[in-house]
Amino acid sequence: MGKIIISENVSLDGVVQDPTGEEGFHRGGWFLQVGDKDREAWAELLLEEARGAEALLLGRRSDEWFAARWLSRSGEWADRLNSLPKYVVSSTLQEPRWSNATSKGKVLKGDVVDEVSRLKQELDGDIVVYASGRLVHTVMEHDLVDEVRLIVFPVVLGAGERLFDETSDRKPMRLVGIRIVGDGLALLTYRPARGDA
Repeated sequence: MGKIIISENVSLDGVVQDPTGEEGFHRGGWFLQVGDKDREAWAELLLEEARGAEALLLGRRSDEWFAARWLSRSGEWADRLNSLPKYVVSSTLQEPRWSNATSKGKVLKGDVVDEVSRLKQELDGDIVVYASGRLVHTVMEHDLVDEVRLIVFPVVLGAGERLFDETSDRKPMRLVGIRIVGDGLALLTYRPARGDA
């Protein structure tokens, strides 16, 4: 059975909006404010995660964003990401844009909850979700998430879209890992506390 892994870069106050500053958000570009050592350690961490992934699960906009940046890249990390199967949630897309000759992809057009539940049954291993805010909200709301990995950047933005929107109820989580990344980043890993007191 597959595991849905949410993997996100977040500010200290949980903002995920416009980390690279390309979207025009007035507080965007926060990802680029860390030093080279932190970015190199971050890249190593994400390469390690990509090596352990079975597939990627993305929303349509994230699929387009990653395709525009990664398909032309080479090297171990790019080769691994580009070759992973991509599953994209979309009602309008015909095939994933972030695919190439070495990767297969599929558009999940039906009910998101049903499609992701079926995907978890069909695949073994980690199904990693990058960005894809609306998708993250949906799978979290419907208790389909098996693990949340937050790479916390040392900045408080005070405004912007946060990773988790309102949910219909509490979603108790259990901290299962803390790791310092570079000089100023932290990887926090959580799992749902289903059935925990």
